[in-house]
Amino acid sequence: MKNNLYILCITLVATLGGLLFGYDTAVISGAEQALQKHLGLDAFWHGVTASSALIGCVIGSAVSGYFASGMGRRDSLRVAAFLFFISALGSYYPEFLFFEKGDTSFALILMFNFYRIIGGVGVGLASAICPMYIAEIAPSEIRGKLVSCNQFAIIFGMLVVYFVNYMIKDGMTEEVLVSDGWRYMFGSEAIPSALFGILLFFIPRTPRYLVMTNRSEEALDVLKRVNGAEKAHTILSDIQSVSKEKTEKLFTYGVTVIVVGVLLSVFQQAIGINAVLYYAPRIFEKIGAGDSMMQTVIMGVVNILFTLVAIFTVERVGRKPLLVVGSIGMAAGAFSVALCDEMSIGGIIPVLSIIVYAAFFMMSWGPICWVLIAEIFPNTIRGKAVAIAVAFQWIFNYLVSSTFPALYEFSPGFAYSLYGVICVLAALFVWKMVPETKGLSLEEMNALWKKKE
Repeated sequence: MKNNLYILCITLVATLGGLLFGYDTAVISGAEQALQKHLGLDAFWHGVTASSALIGCVIGSAVSGYFASGMGRRDSLRVAAFLFFISALGSYYPEFLFFEKGDTSFALILMFNFYRIIGGVGVGLASAICPMYIAEIAPSEIRGKLVSCNQFAIIFGMLVVYFVNYMIKDGMTEEVLVSDGWRYMFGSEAIPSALFGILLFFIPRTPRYLVMTNRSEEALDVLKRVNGAEKAHTILSDIQSVSKEKTEKLFTYGVTVIVVGVLLSVFQQAIGINAVLYYAPRIFEKIGAGDSMMQTVIMGVVNILFTLVAIFTVERVGRKPLLVVGSIGMAAGAFSVALCDEMSIGGIIPVLSIIVYAAFFMMSWGPICWVLIAEIFPNTIRGKAVAIAVAFQWIFNYLVSSTFPALYEFSPGFAYSLYGVICVLAALFVWKMVPETKGLSLEEMNALWKKKE
């Protein structure tokens, strides 16, 4: 009999990595204006400083495969927790050891960005390894649901930090905000980081990693606690049968599985969601939607609700149908925004269209892409393959986010039409190339890709 409470506790600890992912990437939104004034940043260095964590994200995701294979999934998350903690304290007090408090020299600006990049490396590691850890430890019948919880944690982490930033800023004078307020915002991340690091000492390594490192007895113990004694021996036997084929070669199962994983990541970002999320207040303001911040909050609530839709339907409906329906819904929302721009329609219709676009993303590509990336790769290449796929995700996140302002300035209608076309292409890609993995064990993925090659 499965120990559902044990599985839930393990998942909650692992998803703290997702929460910190959201927390770290969103904390800058409340702090960047005060930070700019404190450091006297020009437009160029303001942009660099606001986005420096993304450099770390690319680095962290790119090396995550080496950490996951060498140290294991759980211990890699410990490294991520440590990096989050150091980044939080360093961003809070970048003057530590080398500078006087209040120093605004170029060297200090570089030091601050260094600490933000360290946090970004933590985000990159967590973004690749948290879903992998959950996928490898969860029973196959609820794997999709549990991995989807990681996306919920990311969105929830963003909302938490928005609230924390608001509480810090509330009642604070502009002078204090510029001198110290932004420090408290960055420093607040140290608390969940420390909690994450401590709790990781109470969860097991994944049975797949244990088998691959010749610790089958330990793997069996974990499997018994997660799947029950009856199933544990069968699952262990399945894991052992594929681990015997162990190789470090990335293309052991052909090129197709790697291409599919990379394209899943590319499409998740190329459909333009982060451009919409990052620039939502500006977009709502331009289309005359009233209180732009309130509209952004409403969209945040919708994002959470529709992520829950994915969590509760992924095991019943499957991965492919959700992705195809989500792509079509997003395309409809994007084309609607483009049409409103061409016809100069403002107010509630374009707002609803953007919310529809975001809602369909949150019930499909947001969580389901992470589910598939965590599970489609065979055990023996998962660490390296996930690292490559997630690195591409962060690269395209940066490309889409950095090009959106120029595209939007040129023509909002063109920008959203482009994202709409990419959504249609994403639907076709999923329909033609992505296999349905609902109900399959991770060991059955090997046979799946062998057949495809």
